[in-house]
Amino acid sequence: MFFRHSLALAHRLAQGKRRALACLALTTAGALLFTQATPASAAEPAASYPSKVIRIIVPNPPGGASDVLARLLGKKLTEKWGQSVVVENKAGANGSIGANFVAKSDADGYTLLLMDSGSLTISPSIMKLNYSPTEDLAPISIVAYSPHILVVSNKLPVHNLQELIDYAKAHKGKLNYGETAGSITHLAGVLLAQKEGIDWNYIGYKGGSQVLTDLTGGQIDVTMNSFLATYPLVKGGAIRLIAVASPQRYAAIPDTPAIAERVPDFVTGSWQALLAPAGTPPAVVEKIHAAIAEITAQPDTKQRFVELGSEPVDQTPADIAKWLREETARWGKVVKDGDIKVF
Repeated sequence: MFFRHSLALAHRLAQGKRRALACLALTTAGALLFTQATPASAAEPAASYPSKVIRIIVPNPPGGASDVLARLLGKKLTEKWGQSVVVENKAGANGSIGANFVAKSDADGYTLLLMDSGSLTISPSIMKLNYSPTEDLAPISIVAYSPHILVVSNKLPVHNLQELIDYAKAHKGKLNYGETAGSITHLAGVLLAQKEGIDWNYIGYKGGSQVLTDLTGGQIDVTMNSFLATYPLVKGGAIRLIAVASPQRYAAIPDTPAIAERVPDFVTGSWQALLAPAGTPPAVVEKIHAAIAEITAQPDTKQRFVELGSEPVDQTPADIAKWLREETARWGKVVKDGDIKVF
């Protein structure tokens, strides 16, 4: 009896051992299969991208710089990938409505945001947001940069930056600076005033076009505004160009001094950024970045940028992310030091 029980026990133990070995083999095989599949799985999103319609959200009305550039890039990307790229305008709240929409979208590369990064870097300091520009959005490319230019009314008896500063100090609180409340051009004027000890009045407008209309008519004295919208009025003699806010003298107007020649690191303008929701696969981000770099290097695209008063900027997504954090901190200090309250 004991012998029969021992045989049965031995048989059951042998079966258990075989099952354990079989499970171990399956587990090992599965682990090997997973290890082998991981690189392919990681690359798969980029390999198959894009496989459906891509939307580029522009958080401004049609016709502006972001809209024009988005439609130019959308057409070029459609030609390159054979997949439709459509532009949708979701304007409002200084660009925050459209930006929030993209930040909350699926992180798959099919909903992108193209906007002036000035709104991204300033908004956290002047208004309550439902998203974090630096945490909820993933930078892809700086598509183009266009500097602000400092211009004055023809009625003002100044012809260069030194004369403007001297005149403003001699007429403390008398010069009217036209601005769109909470915009990058508003804070550019505040920053210049802080750096040079100027005290001028800020006259608020709903948009840059109204600022230029009143500057041309002499109702206000000075402003900083986009090169694209403003330089035609300079060429036509309607207003006077004083300086440019690019890091160095700008190629399109090489005889015009840069503000940075007097005020180190004074750089403002329109950086048109392309972004995706945070969490978008890095391989997809890099594929889009490479496509944008290729498109902006094409001769016809370069010529169109010249016509728009812009130039392409080649930075990696990591560089852009770092720059956005630094710019957010810089403008936050300007807002705090100036005690600026807009919204």
